[in-house]
Amino acid sequence: MLRITLAVVLTIVAILAAGWLALRRADVPYDTLEGAYALPETQFLTLSDGLKIHYTDTGPKDRSAIVLVHGFSSSLHTWNAWRDDLEQDFRVITLDLPGHGLSRADPVDMVSIDRFADVIDQVTGKLGVNQFTLAGNSMGGNTAWAFALKYPDRLEGLVLVDASGWAANAEERKSSPIIFKLLANPLARAVLKDLDMTSLTRSALADSYTDPAFVTDDLVERYVALSRAPGHRATLLQLMAARDARAEASAASLATIQVPALVIWGRDDNLVPVSHAQKFADAIKGAKLVVYDGVGHLPQEEAAAQSLADLREFMLEVEWDALDDTVIEPAGDPRLVENRTDGAGAN
Repeated sequence: MLRITLAVVLTIVAILAAGWLALRRADVPYDTLEGAYALPETQFLTLSDGLKIHYTDTGPKDRSAIVLVHGFSSSLHTWNAWRDDLEQDFRVITLDLPGHGLSRADPVDMVSIDRFADVIDQVTGKLGVNQFTLAGNSMGGNTAWAFALKYPDRLEGLVLVDASGWAANAEERKSSPIIFKLLANPLARAVLKDLDMTSLTRSALADSYTDPAFVTDDLVERYVALSRAPGHRATLLQLMAARDARAEASAASLATIQVPALVIWGRDDNLVPVSHAQKFADAIKGAKLVVYDGVGHLPQEEAAAQSLADLREFMLEVEWDALDDTVIEPAGDPRLVENRTDGAGAN
């Protein structure tokens, strides 16, 4: 009987091992990923600590700048529609955060929202952009408001697009997508870190859009492929492990933000509920809130035209405010200065 039981156990272990090996997926080299997913506008820069960052920098350099930051497991590709439109009139910078897209990964012990904010500070500094509007979606929104708190003098405006950061209540935890529940479990993270995540990724993306037509095979393939860049899966798992710990938004801290702010949200967001939009709008003085019916977690994709119209209006207001504060030295006596409040003059 003992021999039979042992044989059954060994058989089950063998089947599980074979299944694990069949589903295991190795890392994909960066060269391969760059060949598949680099854009015509793709550029790279190296930070002072040697980390290689993927970014784009388009549009007129003498206009107001906006920096766009993607969310968890995403990449700068999520901003394609916004970038293509905004670059006609504004300087537009998009970047892949460390451990995302085509950017290289930090060591796991460096992965944090605070580190992401520091990376944005370094990237914009290297590009000579001293002040700018910062827009972020989801975790990128969390990074954006964290940046506003850490580097308040760098910003002219803040745009939060279905941003994370508020602690979830019991009901919100109960209704969170299955992938969040799985990755909240340390054992599940250990098992899943090397496995084929295609099915779970497709499920997570289905939760991100209200219109299933957005969840194409190409989209799923891009998310899965970029997650298999060296070090990226470790980054994503570390972020999920610290998800609750980084829910640090508070009315008191956000009240210190002094720049103009726009809060954009999809009413049908299944990942970060629309109630959180009102929390941000209430906490940040003077923030404007826009909510789109029938839109999910990614308004920059699912409601590109609507959100761009609202963003453009906001950007023009930010640019006007910046002009109001500009001190211009007229031709002639350099000792004479005037504070222009009519919007004329160079930016």
